[in-house]
Amino acid sequence: MKIYITSCLLIILSLSTTAYGQTTLSDTSTINLAEIIITENRLQIPFAKQNRNIHIITRDEIAASPARSINELLAYVAGIDVRQRGPWGAQADISIDGGTFDQTLILVNGVKMNDPQTGHNSMSLPIPTDAIERIEIIRGPAARIYGINSLTGAINIVTRKVANSGIEGRVYAGSSFKSDEESDDLYNSRGVQLGGRIAGEHGRHLLYGGYDGGNGYRYNTDFLNTKLFYQGDAIVDQDDLLSWTAGYAYNNFGANAFYAAPGDSNSQEIIQTALGSIQYTSQLNEKWTLTPRIAYRFAYDDYRYLKDDLSKYRNMHRSQVISYEFNSRYRGNFGELGFGAELRNDIIRSTSLGDRNRFNYGFYGEFRADKVDRLSLSLGAYLNYNSDFGWRVYPGLDAGYNFYGNWKVFVNTGTGQRIPTFTDLYYQGAGNRGNPNLTSENAYYAEGGLKFIGPKWQLNASYFYRRIDDFIDWTRKSLEDPWVPDNFLQNNTNGVNLSISYRWPTQQPSNGYITFAYNYLDPKFKQYDDNNLSRYAIESLRHQAVAMMNYHIGKVGLTAAERFVERISYRRYFLTDVRATLSLGAYQLYLDANNIFDKRYIEAAAVPMPGRWVSLGLKYALR
Repeated sequence: MKIYITSCLLIILSLSTTAYGQTTLSDTSTINLAEIIITENRLQIPFAKQNRNIHIITRDEIAASPARSINELLAYVAGIDVRQRGPWGAQADISIDGGTFDQTLILVNGVKMNDPQTGHNSMSLPIPTDAIERIEIIRGPAARIYGINSLTGAINIVTRKVANSGIEGRVYAGSSFKSDEESDDLYNSRGVQLGGRIAGEHGRHLLYGGYDGGNGYRYNTDFLNTKLFYQGDAIVDQDDLLSWTAGYAYNNFGANAFYAAPGDSNSQEIIQTALGSIQYTSQLNEKWTLTPRIAYRFAYDDYRYLKDDLSKYRNMHRSQVISYEFNSRYRGNFGELGFGAELRNDIIRSTSLGDRNRFNYGFYGEFRADKVDRLSLSLGAYLNYNSDFGWRVYPGLDAGYNFYGNWKVFVNTGTGQRIPTFTDLYYQGAGNRGNPNLTSENAYYAEGGLKFIGPKWQLNASYFYRRIDDFIDWTRKSLEDPWVPDNFLQNNTNGVNLSISYRWPTQQPSNGYITFAYNYLDPKFKQYDDNNLSRYAIESLRHQAVAMMNYHIGKVGLTAAERFVERISYRRYFLTDVRATLSLGAYQLYLDANNIFDKRYIEAAAVPMPGRWVSLGLKYALR
């Protein structure tokens, strides 16, 4: 009977245009990190049993962080390179371990969010930070798990699962206390987030909205960002669950020096993103679980090179991504088996890219066994066909051995592919020109290391090697030439990652955590023309260190974060952020100070980032 119901739902889903990714956590703030199930869509593997280098930003850390957006939350993870062109979530490129922003796969509850037009827009997500339960970061090619475009890793944003009813909200405002020289107005930002949850006997609902706005921090950096996100569950019976999500984001910001400095000082960009998904999880019996899902993403990008003269170099792009997935899991006496298939259709209608359409088909299988004492092993492969780039197969394997208590040695190796974006292939603009002869990037990755996961302490130390063949970078011969992408022969990267953290027991009167992480990268390019100016490769990180401390005693809390960054092409810098909180029943008053020593630094292109910024906020929560 359940097989029949699931088959019918597959047909129904193929006619739908909304979707949702599975989550397993409640909306409580205290969780056992070791028991978190990493969202892989097929196999359900607890964090403590993973044999990959995975980092989790928990709900506790999100709530205590002085970050103002998802982009800034990710900046506190060593190995994650956040190259912001605008703060407060306006626009940012996210890369992992020295890769480029198009080589990192972004997901929401396991649903892929990458923009086929350009990775610049992949972080245009309709999710306020208060709606996030955790962020999972998987390092290294993850094609075996997530398919194409996870060349250097994947970032999965998991939204909150409703366990009880309640409402919450907050308002905040901030300033650099510096004035605009033209208008004499004080540079400022302000925002609000509101959310509510309903937990019923037969279903659960969550709705969150957010607004951020301000006049920026220098000429033509004003911004207006809005987000609206909804998710719901319908409990069909004790073994079956129907889930769905929908979201909408609107971003309007000054794009001074974003893409074509210095001529674009009066540029403006408007990005709209709508997404949805629907998923049915059916537990057929004790061994079989089936999960069909359909997802839809629409994006509109309006780039105005001269916002006061729309006749010159205005680019408008409308892209749609429709994806269908069928995931299954079988638990047997021999181990756990996951397999399935997916179809993705990328469509774009653009003034500068033309009208394009391509299909991608993926078939995958994975097996996990832990029947041998202290030894766990996972292996699998992903078979991919792309209508523009043909067939490829991507195998992967990981293994771990608990040699003493919670101490584990692990190794993993994997492969991955990145399909060029439509911008890479076809863009024609004032300072950029695409290359339709590009081929896909392909990566091989191997890592080995040591882990310890306990109730208080966590440790990860690892070394990795990654080779990317046909690496794509945008280059030019001189400042007068346009940027043009090309496939360079090879990019080899050696890297070291170290992280350690300690968490106070939550039952103590005082609690909190201390973390330290360090990342070192040594990238080498073979057959790379030194006479060319590189747009992205020379911005790679060399050294990155992050230290964070959070401490609560009674009604008072303090979070301090220190970051050190050294890039290949830019000077090194330190950044210091602080949050102080005072809790008064259902209310919490907080003060954030970002970049408190007013450092001048650049993360991407020719965009100087804000100096010191101070914000004051008030939260309210009622269950």
